Amino acid sequence: MAGPVVNLDRLTFDDVEDNGVFTSRRAFIGERIGARDLGYNLTILPPGKVQCPFHSHHGEEEMFFILEGEGDGELRFGDRRYPLRQHDVIACPTGGAEVAHQIINTGSCDLKYLAVSTLVDVEVCEYPDSGKFSAVTGRPGERGMRHIGRLADAVDYYDGEEN
Repeated sequence: MAGPVVNLDRLTFDDVEDNGVFTSRRAFIGERIGARDLGYNLTILPPGKVQCPFHSHHGEEEMFFILEGEGDGELRFGDRRYPLRQHDVIACPTGGAEVAHQIINTGSCDLKYLAVSTLVDVEVCEYPDSGKFSAVTGRPGERGMRHIGRLADAVDYYDGEEN
């Protein structure tokens, strides 16, 4: 750990996603400054892109603070959409499809925001658009089990067990 302070202009973007519409750059901050129970990152979202699929968390709560953007963003939240601009603060509590969220850059300039989330040892996410879920154990850097599947593939509790 370098210390409890870092300036955003000194960050390295260590998570670069380039997957069609899902394109962004993220710089992870939390571990770098010694955070234990909160995760922090700086995200840059190019025009016309989204950072991740529409999803909700059952364990981690998230907050986003829009640093730069000229009315160039949109928050998809549950069944509604909200315009975003510089200095907006977004709360994404835990729950199901009613709090699923996604930030979209609808403008012509990069959208830059700070993301803060609680860190939990067990996380389940739902992806309402695709009917998927993910289950993850462990904290960043210490991940254990990770599984992504479809809710439709559910099996009986005793399926595959010897009886």
